[in-house]
Amino acid sequence: MIRVACVGAGYFSQFHYGSWARMEGVEVVGACDLDREKAAATGAPAFDDLGAMLTEAAPDLLDVILPPPAHAATIRAALTAGVKWIICQKPFCMDLKEARGIVAEAYAAGARLVVHENFRFQPWYRAIKAELEAGAIGEVLNATFRLRPGDGQGPEAYLDRQPYFQKMPRFLVHETAVHWVDTFAYLFGPAEAVYADLRRINPVIAGEDAGHVIFDHGPVRALFDGNRHLDHVADNLRRTMGEALIEGTRGELSLHGDGSVTRRGFGSDVVETVLGPDTWDGFGGDCVHALQSHVIRAMVDGTALENEARDYLRVIAVKDAIYASADAGRKIVLEEA
Repeated sequence: MIRVACVGAGYFSQFHYGSWARMEGVEVVGACDLDREKAAATGAPAFDDLGAMLTEAAPDLLDVILPPPAHAATIRAALTAGVKWIICQKPFCMDLKEARGIVAEAYAAGARLVVHENFRFQPWYRAIKAELEAGAIGEVLNATFRLRPGDGQGPEAYLDRQPYFQKMPRFLVHETAVHWVDTFAYLFGPAEAVYADLRRINPVIAGEDAGHVIFDHGPVRALFDGNRHLDHVADNLRRTMGEALIEGTRGELSLHGDGSVTRRGFGSDVVETVLGPDTWDGFGGDCVHALQSHVIRAMVDGTALENEARDYLRVIAVKDAIYASADAGRKIVLEEA
């Protein structure tokens, strides 16, 4: 039985706790939050002191479900307590320098540190990846994702779910588009250069809430077209957060708002279903559970890990390059992270 403890009991943590509760071979031995009542509401043994939880619960794995300002100190506390497996929510740490330092400390302690970047684990991206690897649409040349969650209008935007969104000085890219920085890398390989045009539409939001980012992935030009004010056709606007089109020399793949994926061959008007509509009522096609299950398999069977923090440094470097590009008004060529 793998002993899992979690720190953080905010809005998104419900998906973490719900996933752990469904997993065979896992016991949640602690939930920690500054608000002990929130921790207790998870149904796990409640703590309001991280050190006490790490000592008393003695977890094999710590799941860090906190905003970036708390990441470094929390991970260091876990390493000091001898925890060898840690999952940490994104955006990972406050900046690239801090992230590099934490990665080095985890490596020196012999710990495995994974960033909870779950979008690549959504079933539609797994289906798209399989199609690309099978050569179903030939050589990929263009890809576009249109972020359209429709949740960014008016003075009450985000207050009912994640109110700290309003205060983030860097928002659309740092909090949201980073999902596609990682997902594009998963689908097309590492980004080599970026060009960004970012803007703020809602005056109550401190950071940017719309923009375009063009990524160079070898022969692929990938566009992230994000606008949190606009919507798309979906019964649940947060399922896919938008729509995608991936175009190759032999056809195209489309991701729709219901989570389905279709394929059309080059020169054809026949549209085939690759993946049917998503039926999961929770977040993102149950991608949180897919990621957490992936980590448990690595612990038990020694399978390869995706999104280890040392690899995720590249995602942070790309994110920084996006802001540098927007500031400078030019394409930024990526260096090694």
